[in-house]
Amino acid sequence: MRNFTIVGLPDTSVKESRDRIRAALKNTGFPFPRGRVTINLAPADLRKQGPLYDLPIALSILVSRGEIPAQALEHAVVLGELALDGSIRSVRGVLTTALMARRIQKQSIFVPKENEQEAAVIKELEVFGASTLRELIDHLLHRTQIAKTIYLRRECIQQNEHCFSYIKGQDLAKRGLEIAAAGGHNILLSGPPGTGKTLLAKSFPSILPPLTEEESMEVTSIASIAGELTSSSGLIEERPFRSPHHSASAVSLVGGGTWPTPGEISLAHRGVLFLDELPEFPRHVLEHLRGPLEDGVVTISRAQATVKFPARFLLIAAMNPCPCGYASDPKRRCVCTTMQLQNYQKRVSGPLLDRFDLRIEVSNLSQELLLSEVRSETSSSILTRVIAARKKQADRFFDSACHLNAEISPALLEHVCFLTPDAKTLLALAIESQSLSPRAASRVRKVARTIADLANSQTIEEHHLAEALQFRGQKMQRE
Repeated sequence: MRNFTIVGLPDTSVKESRDRIRAALKNTGFPFPRGRVTINLAPADLRKQGPLYDLPIALSILVSRGEIPAQALEHAVVLGELALDGSIRSVRGVLTTALMARRIQKQSIFVPKENEQEAAVIKELEVFGASTLRELIDHLLHRTQIAKTIYLRRECIQQNEHCFSYIKGQDLAKRGLEIAAAGGHNILLSGPPGTGKTLLAKSFPSILPPLTEEESMEVTSIASIAGELTSSSGLIEERPFRSPHHSASAVSLVGGGTWPTPGEISLAHRGVLFLDELPEFPRHVLEHLRGPLEDGVVTISRAQATVKFPARFLLIAAMNPCPCGYASDPKRRCVCTTMQLQNYQKRVSGPLLDRFDLRIEVSNLSQELLLSEVRSETSSSILTRVIAARKKQADRFFDSACHLNAEISPALLEHVCFLTPDAKTLLALAIESQSLSPRAASRVRKVARTIADLANSQTIEEHHLAEALQFRGQKMQRE
């Protein structure tokens, strides 16, 4: 359509809005302007993407023709996709747009009916959900009124499908998961097939506390941008648990694309990223995790722009000790050659392994323990201790950028992770005998800090540090 031009770096979906807008206006009862129409999307140097511009462009045309008074939209933000018949369809990124509207002190926001609960999270805005273009126009002309949307908070129902009480034995692994949940530490589970590594990981969310309001806003914003919210979704209150397949590409894991979108590590923000069969992931894909694990953010650079997504997640990984899986099983014979074993272990780099604070060997259960009818400790009782430990960390870091012990900065390490003389002697022996790197030594101290918090201890005692060293995957004995 030569008489209808959109400028300002629009992508294909924005250019196609010309046909949708023309048909929607016609089917709503408004003729399309006969003269030349030019839509300028400012700023001109920022690429525009998606169909959310359909509705504001259509209303702009009606305002320019005098069909709608400009004052009706002076303090409002509008977004939505138009169908050919004039109905309004849902779009992505409504929550982030509502946050922007609040920041620039707008009074109201008009969104598709399916997205109204998402926008209603922002209490400072008047939210109106419209189903059709005609309905919205009648509201702006005061013919009929669209009811203001009231946020309906969903009741958070705790899923008990996976509970630690259903897992027999594996006390060491459960203890490690409790420490990881309390301090936000990364954990690696290793062992033969069928020992329960995946079940332990899937039960892990049952001992995680619910999201805070600030965390819920962050998690929901990311899910909104990625298009993973349902039509009735408000705030996400359960911590995300993402488990990508080992065939996942680097872009799907860390994010990217022509116009960058969040990947699995951002969708797992403030939650859990579970990588089952860790060595089966391509090594170059796993190497992309090293930066986000340290910084809590992933930076994606493209020719048009550089985008940063939050990625403060807890990493749980599971792996077999060898390709056949039975190298550490005393009852099964490993059939792997030395070369196969070496190649398998090389799939995960040393620097990545060094970022796991806890490494646990999950072994097979004895016949007596497997057939025992004794129930283990429930997830709810473990959760009580985890919440208490996190409360101590919240009080400790109330004026800091840190949230959990795993995030302690080098500047705070000496002050927060204060060691008793005996604990300091033990750590010195461990550094010498196990050749711990400075990063590994600091991570051991952070884990020991979490163990001390679980024990309600102000200082890190020798036995706290000894337990932290136990989870490094190597035995440490004092002489």
